[in-house]
Parts: sequence; structure tokens; C-alpha cells
Amino acid sequence: MQDYVVATLAEKPPVMQADVLPTVASARVRGPSLSDVAFSDLPIPAPVLRGLDDLGFNLCTPIQAKTLPLSLQGNDIAGQAQTGTGKTAAFLVTAFKEMLETDRLHPTAPRAVVVAPTRELALQIAADAEVIGKYCHFRTIAVFGGMDWEKQAKVLEGTVDLVVGTPGRMMDFMRKHLLDLRHVQIAVIDEADRMFDMGFVDDVRFILGHCAPSRQTMMFSATLSYDVMQLAKRHMREVIELRVDPDRVAADTVEQELFHVRERDKLSFLLWLLEQKKPKRALIFINTKRAGEWLDFKLYHNGWETQLMSGDVPQKKRLKIVEDFKAGKVEVLVATDVAARGLHVDDIDLVINFDLPVDPEDYVHRIGRTGRAGQSGCAVSVADDALVEHLPGIERYLGGKIASTVATADMMLDDIGPSFGATMKAQNAKSGKRGKPPRRSGGGGGRR
Repeated sequence: MQDYVVATLAEKPPVMQADVLPTVASARVRGPSLSDVAFSDLPIPAPVLRGLDDLGFNLCTPIQAKTLPLSLQGNDIAGQAQTGTGKTAAFLVTAFKEMLETDRLHPTAPRAVVVAPTRELALQIAADAEVIGKYCHFRTIAVFGGMDWEKQAKVLEGTVDLVVGTPGRMMDFMRKHLLDLRHVQIAVIDEADRMFDMGFVDDVRFILGHCAPSRQTMMFSATLSYDVMQLAKRHMREVIELRVDPDRVAADTVEQELFHVRERDKLSFLLWLLEQKKPKRALIFINTKRAGEWLDFKLYHNGWETQLMSGDVPQKKRLKIVEDFKAGKVEVLVATDVAARGLHVDDIDLVINFDLPVDPEDYVHRIGRTGRAGQSGCAVSVADDALVEHLPGIERYLGGKIASTVATADMMLDDIGPSFGATMKAQNAKSGKRGKPPRRSGGGGGRR
């Protein structure tokens, strides 16, 4: 069994022109988007194939089918594909093959490194490495900010094969001479466009500049912009650029719906929608932390088991929220865009844009939390009076109109919860810990 270590020493995470635009995703679309290339047809070592087989992975996704024949031969790759299409497996399979078939260059230093923009994504990649490479007997370590430095430093001691981490924490360990990348055989930059968005590009350059010059480098991104490709050309050798359906930015396994709702009716509509869809796991996006606090409060007091994830939630609590969401203890996760890329949870069957995002790319990343790895999913957006102005830009970015409906009176359920302000003050004066939500009665409230 692969020796997998989360750098926090926490429990392992469990182991997917506007007026003339065509309509997109008006109905639930086809099932898994797979190629006709089988993993067993590629030069993948037996232990890795065994791990893939355990997961039921037989046929490659399109990005895997394009990437693996080239990356398994040692080529540097810059790959573009929409989120949730199997990019992680493509670079992990490549890294495991390299490590299985070559000699270690240093007795303890890492042989492979993956840089990810968020803590949640770093943890998910490490978890994927555990299951895909469980017969390879490699030691994988995840390092990221927001957790105890000493504990993370301790797990870097001894022999390490694969390090997955966020840029800032990796640089901290490098400067303290606790992380040596001079013997890395393969380096991966995941979500490269997000590195630019979050201001991490100089950190990425620093990390790549301290890796072995002879390494193989792979870079994956939802979009291969000019800036991303300049980064690739500066730090990669004869980079091969791969694109999968570059003109279709949203996964075709996601059914997209949009409802026009008056701002004052958004909560009532949401309560109705949740009762109609009855999701096993729902992820609701809002634009601000304050809106998230209000919505989390309201859903809880209308009978839904909810949690809020925003940028200032402590890392330890964020990990616990994600674990509870994966385990089904949380039905509805309310989140700002801190979760738009880094959150990887299997079987999220419903994503709701309670607030339309300002940036069209954020829309794509949000709905990409469902319909992952070929599974079907549903994304519903709410366009209110104030935020509907962002809709034309989103549709231009998608290349088509989202099928829309005007919400009617029979699509509303009354809010049966208490007022937000006074109740929150009372709760904060106590422990702040809440128990089970009240039972939903008659669908969470009366129909208007």
C-alpha cells in the first residue's frame, strides 16, 4: 500500500452576440465523455494499471487520450481541458511511470512535485495519488498553508517520492532547506491560469527555477492564455500544446438551467428548488461572505443541514467541512469562490449559482464542481434584478444562451426561519455551535 501522508497529520481525506447565440445545455446531456483509447493499450506499468482498474477506469477521457501517449514518452506538455475531465489522472499516471522505471537520483529528496493553487486541490491530488498509485509503494506528502508548520516539517523528513503543495508553503520549506527540488524528475503545474488569477505566478517561477533542469514538465489549465503559454515556453523544453474542445468551455455532462427571479424572492425560490431537486449533495455559490452567512443561517433554519465555506474559515475547520460534505453529514455547502476550483467532491449532483458571478470564467469553474469525470450533473443559476447584468457576458463566454425560465408564484416556498440579525447575535454570544437543523415541515415552508 502506498505510504500517503497528509502534511497536517490529519486523517486521510476520502477518495470526480448574445441575441443570436444558440441555446446550450437545455436538457440533461449524455453520460460519460470517454475516448476509445484504453489505458491497457498504453505503455503504463502494471502496478498503475491495477490501481486504475480498481477505480473502474478502463477508457481514457479525451484529455488523457491526447496527453498520455506523449507524456509517457517524456515530452513536456501544456494541456487545456475544462475542469473535471481527468487532467489529474493524466499527470499522476505519467509521474508514477517515470518513478517506477527510473532510478532515484537522491536517497531522500522528492522525485516528483505537483504545484496546485489551493489547499483543497492539493489535498485532492494527494488523495488521488493514493488510490491510483496504491500498488506503487510511493510516499506522497501534501504541504499547504494554514496548518501547523512543525507538523508539516516533520513529515518532510525521510524519503519522499511525490510532494503536492501550494506555492507559498512550498517556497517557505525551500527557503528553510527542508524541501530540495534539485533532483525532481517530473514537475507539474496544475490550474496554471488560476496561479495568475491568485498572484502566484512569481512563486511558480521560483519553484520551477529550483527544479532539476533535466526534468519533465507538465502544465494543465482550463485556459491556455498568452500568459500561461509564455510561462510554459520559458520553463519547458519543446513544449507540446494540447487542447481538448477549446471552443466549448463548459463540460457537456452538466445540464444548465437559469431562472429569472426577483431579488426579494430568491430565498423562497431556492427553498422550492431544493425541495424539487432533493439533492444528495448541493453546492451553492454566493459572491460575498456576508451573503453566505445569511444564506447558511436561513437554510439551516428551514431544515437543511448546511455549512459555510469562505476565505476566512480556518483551514482546520475547512478540512472538517469538506470531510463532512463528502461523508454526507452536510447536505448543502454554501461557498464563495474559494471553493470554485479547489473543491473536488464526488457525486455533487446539484450546483446552484444563487448569485451570478461577475467573472464569466468563475461561472464555468463553479458549474464544473458537478458533472465531473463524465458523470452527469445539474447546474441552476438564479438571475435577479441586480446581478442579471452579468448574464450576457457569461453567455458570450459559453458561446450560447442558457435555457431560461421566469420563476412563477408556484415556484416559491415561504421562509419559516427567524430573522437573521438578532438571532445571529444571540448565537454568537453562546458557543456558536449549533445542533441538528429543525425538521422541514411540508417542504420547508408553505407554498405562496
